[in-house]
Amino acid sequence: MFTERTFRSALAASALAVAALVGTACSPGADSPESGGGAGGRPAARGTALAAVETLTVKGRAPKTGYEREKFGRAWVDVDGNGCGTRDDILKRDLTGVRFTDGRCKVASGTLTDDPYTGTTVRFVRGRSKVDIDHVVALSDAWQKGAGKWDGETRRRFANDPLNLLAVDASTNRRKSDGDAATWLPPNKAYRCTYVARQIAVKKKYGVWVTGGERDAMRRVLATCPQQKLP
Repeated sequence: MFTERTFRSALAASALAVAALVGTACSPGADSPESGGGAGGRPAARGTALAAVETLTVKGRAPKTGYEREKFGRAWVDVDGNGCGTRDDILKRDLTGVRFTDGRCKVASGTLTDDPYTGTTVRFVRGRSKVDIDHVVALSDAWQKGAGKWDGETRRRFANDPLNLLAVDASTNRRKSDGDAATWLPPNKAYRCTYVARQIAVKKKYGVWVTGGERDAMRRVLATCPQQKLP
C-alpha cells in the first residue's frame, strides 16, 4: 500500500538525485574551460604540438642589439657534406620538376606546387626567382630569444637546419619579415597548424624561448587541430 511514509521516502530520494545533478553541472570537470589543458579542457595528448608548446620557456623579448645575419655564418653553406649548399638542398626537396645547371646541385628551375604560405603555384627560375628559402623561425627572432648567447657553430647549424627551412612565395615571405606567431601567420589558413607546429619543433630543439603573446597565439591556432604532431 502507498502510505504517507512511502511518499516521503520517495520525495527525499528525488531531492537527493536533483542535488547530485546540480552539483555535477556546477563543478569544473574534464570538459570545462576552467580545467585547462587541450581541446575541450582535456590535457593535450603526448607527442602533439599542443603539448609541446607548454614545454617552451616563456620570457620577454631581448633587445635586437648586436644582431647581424653574419653572426649565423656564411649563408647557405654545405653543412651536411653532400657537396651542395643548403639553399639548393631545400629547393631540391620542396620543388617539383627540378632541373640543374650542373647536373646535381645548382637548381636551374622548378615549380613550387601548393606554396605553403599562399596555397598557390610559384615558378622558380634561377636568377629571376619568385621563391625564397624562409627561416620558419626568423634569425633575428631567435637572436632576441636566446640565440644572441649561442656560440657561432650553434647559430650556423640553426641557420642551415632543414627543419627550420621552407621554399615559399618570395613576396609573402618578405611581408612576414622576422615576425613570430603573435605578429604573422601564413595567409593560407590550411597551413597554419603545420606552420606553428614546425615553429614549436624548432624552438624546442634549440631552446629558443617564446613571449607570452606568442605562446597564446600558438595555442589559439592549435586549438583548431589538437592532434597536430610535431614534424
